[in-house]
Amino acid sequence: MVTKRYNPGNEYNVITEDVELRRDDSGIWNATIYKPDSSGIFPGLIDVHGGAWNRGERLNDANMNLELAKSGLVVCAIDYRLAPSHPYPAQISDMNYATKWFKTQSDRFHVDPETIGAMGCSSGGHTVMMSAMRPKDKRYNAVLSQGDNDASLLYTICCWPVLDPYARYIYAKEAGENRLVESTEAYFLDEATMHEGNPQEILNNREEVLLPPTLIIQGTNDSNVPLSIPQNFTESFSSRGGEIQFEMFPGMPHGFGNTPSEESRRALALMKEFIAERISHVLVTA
Repeated sequence: MVTKRYNPGNEYNVITEDVELRRDDSGIWNATIYKPDSSGIFPGLIDVHGGAWNRGERLNDANMNLELAKSGLVVCAIDYRLAPSHPYPAQISDMNYATKWFKTQSDRFHVDPETIGAMGCSSGGHTVMMSAMRPKDKRYNAVLSQGDNDASLLYTICCWPVLDPYARYIYAKEAGENRLVESTEAYFLDEATMHEGNPQEILNNREEVLLPPTLIIQGTNDSNVPLSIPQNFTESFSSRGGEIQFEMFPGMPHGFGNTPSEESRRALALMKEFIAERISHVLVTA
């Protein structure tokens, strides 16, 4: 079979399947696969949920994942280790592993491994971007390697993302958002690590990293992530030669993409168009 050309206007029925992603002495982590009910090979997308690095699970983004799968994507929504039991960089290591694992499972799930990108929401956006920027970092490759595959991504989609955890930490302190302050401290443990594991500061410091094409989705009424964070990241990413698209959604709060509305539908349409553009050069007409 050859890869189907991705058309954002497709409307497939979707099959969901829960599978074991990995296990170790501390537990079992699963993934939910959303796949079109059709023959052929499809593009793949990994979904990394949010939850301030301490909460959440793989069904958080089920509404978006289902809609994306309907358009002809195989979506792999992952669970991963959470703080405080598992501080930085455990979640990035799990994302790194999941990327390699998904590529090795391409025959099983009918996915073209050359087309795999990732979507991360809130703290999941931080996790996705860190893994995408540093796919070969030894710390992030700490979980058992998966064959000859690497953890590089064709593109990233960051929804209401925490792309500067230190700036968000300071913002949360000043706003009296103690839940966000405590969650950040539980994951990073200290401010030095908030600086080191920081996509914005990686760009500021001119670190040699990968910069996959990126789409940022951000509501203007987001009380968890101030607009300055994605705006600064977009400017810095672009200045480093990266291809980035920043889309603002007036009046929308944190996490709006999973609540049906005109704006969430517009966000999904933009995601599909962005994905279609990114994978058009690697797909072959069925």
